[in-house]
Amino acid sequence: MVAAASVVVAVGTATGMLSALDDRHASDEAKPEVSSSPYLAPLPAVPTPSASPSPSASASPTRGNPKKTPGPTPTPTKQEKTQRTQKGENGEMGPTAFVSAHLYRHPESQVLDWVRANSGDPRRAVIESRIADQPAAVWFADYSPSTITARVRAVTSGGATQGRVPVLVAYAIPGRDCGGASQGGAPDLDAYDAWIDAFAAGLGSGEAVVILEPDSIAQAECLSSGRRSRRFASLARAGRVLKAADAKVRVYYDAGHSGWNAAAKQASWLRQAGAASAASSDGVFSNVSNFHRTADEIAYDREVLDALGGPASLGAVIDTSRNGNGPPADGAWCDPPGRKIGRAPTLNTGESRIDAYLWVKLPGESDGCQGSPGTFSPSYAYDLAR
Repeated sequence: MVAAASVVVAVGTATGMLSALDDRHASDEAKPEVSSSPYLAPLPAVPTPSASPSPSASASPTRGNPKKTPGPTPTPTKQEKTQRTQKGENGEMGPTAFVSAHLYRHPESQVLDWVRANSGDPRRAVIESRIADQPAAVWFADYSPSTITARVRAVTSGGATQGRVPVLVAYAIPGRDCGGASQGGAPDLDAYDAWIDAFAAGLGSGEAVVILEPDSIAQAECLSSGRRSRRFASLARAGRVLKAADAKVRVYYDAGHSGWNAAAKQASWLRQAGAASAASSDGVFSNVSNFHRTADEIAYDREVLDALGGPASLGAVIDTSRNGNGPPADGAWCDPPGRKIGRAPTLNTGESRIDAYLWVKLPGESDGCQGSPGTFSPSYAYDLAR
């Protein structure tokens, strides 16, 4: 059983994700290219009673033994920014609303490629209007330190030009997926820290949302206590670096989803990873690549936030890309039939402490059953959208 909310197979990069340019030839100012998205395989929607990892997940969580054990992570060299808050009518500090009311749609993705190439397909109108026209996250799941700054900058500058908010997914933590199908990322935490520094350098000064490392906290059970502590220290540092680089960026940490860890346990891990600190966090994200109903995620996220503590400004964002019909009763996770797209991406949810509904996993990109893992399946997209 896969014990992760999302698994990436090294068949390419992610939803609208920017592929690695050849480090031998590309400069840091190179124009990014877009390639296929990764395989995102959610934890079965009906969880087993035990949240313990599968035997495969208990294997060494790195692609190889690191040459050294990373020491304590350094603090950012830039001065940490204070969290942006405002006082409500009752005097309680709360989150500042996004200046822009609109999310950014990156002009490169598999679904857009399909729409452009299939003008005569009878499914095109539905897929275009209900999926391709919606803003979705841009994933950075490859470890390519020499080009990451330019590739992040290409997305954030595109959003700034349009006055819209881009959503970026940082996904390069060492030992991701506990050595399973999504293994990869940076070779060690020192390299990851440097990668985050380069990622942050591309943020610019505009509004942006960063989804920081899906599964990195919810799936930490397979790590020893020492490795878990070092990972969490690196994630806390990552949040500080990102927020120090751009005062308008919002950073959200991995809360898994409502069918995974108990809220108190998840909050304890999140706290260790810096998610309760205004210097590194704006809150949590949940349901990435999964199917749990929005109402269930709202209740779960609020429970996590209550247990987490921290400033009242902390909120949550929810992946609603495929949860329109909720999870399948049999717990199927691989392109299960009968699923539908969920609520459209928005920064205006009308729900307290819920900052946004986002499409982190782009509908129609296969888990591996309706097509090759990570590739766009028009039949699957059409079934989800109609």
